[in-house]
Amino acid sequence: MRKLNLEKAVERIIEFIGKKTKEANAEGVVIGISGGIDSATTAYLAVKALGKNRVFGLVMPYYSNGDIKDARFVCSSLGIKFREIQIKEIVDSFRDTVGINLDKKSLGNVMARTRMILLYTYANSQNLLVLGTSNRSEFLTGYFTKWGDGASDYAPIINLYKTEVWKIARLIGVPGKIIKKKPSAGLWKGQTDERELGISYSLLDEILYQLVDLKWSRENVAKNLNVPIKIVEHVENLVKRSEHKRRLPLGPTFDDLL
Repeated sequence: MRKLNLEKAVERIIEFIGKKTKEANAEGVVIGISGGIDSATTAYLAVKALGKNRVFGLVMPYYSNGDIKDARFVCSSLGIKFREIQIKEIVDSFRDTVGINLDKKSLGNVMARTRMILLYTYANSQNLLVLGTSNRSEFLTGYFTKWGDGASDYAPIINLYKTEVWKIARLIGVPGKIIKKKPSAGLWKGQTDERELGISYSLLDEILYQLVDLKWSRENVAKNLNVPIKIVEHVENLVKRSEHKRRLPLGPTFDDLL
């Protein structure tokens, strides 16, 4: 895995948040606080960059579970203002209105896009920037909802692998109970990131680093990590299938018709 200077990475992220907020002439930032490691780390970094009075949290649960308590805990530990909005009625009303029998994945996408709408509603009305909470592991594998949790003005940790987010979280003082939680998008009961991805984050990050950053062949990656090549191919397929999520929509060009 790459040897990132964590202290300097933290300094760069803090500088980045402050600079972009100033450039936008924004009053501050709004962050969706889920109770998980990524949103907590983003919030902690934002407070270091802007101060607690310029960071606003939105807690947007669908299920009534422990994540709500953890999200409140993150906000209270930072001393930031936050609002809790139960999105179940909104999401269920949408589902009933369209009259489609949505599977759990499709319903999860509606949840993520509902949260995006709420974040931008607050951002636009309060002159705030939306800070995204996606990390590099999720970004490269497409483990996010297009135009949902993948939508933001800036994404401070998007170039940090998940294992690096854990390390930085410890460095900046994110509470241990948040760091130790099993990662979950909270899109259905019992859902965990690693189960859905089909691989642990520790192995995923090693493979991604060698495939994407070092541009090694799948054969070399499998040999170097001493894992079956089908696991490397699985990660490679996740990256390839989700390419459309990492760019704006494309259309045909007409330069040759001029």
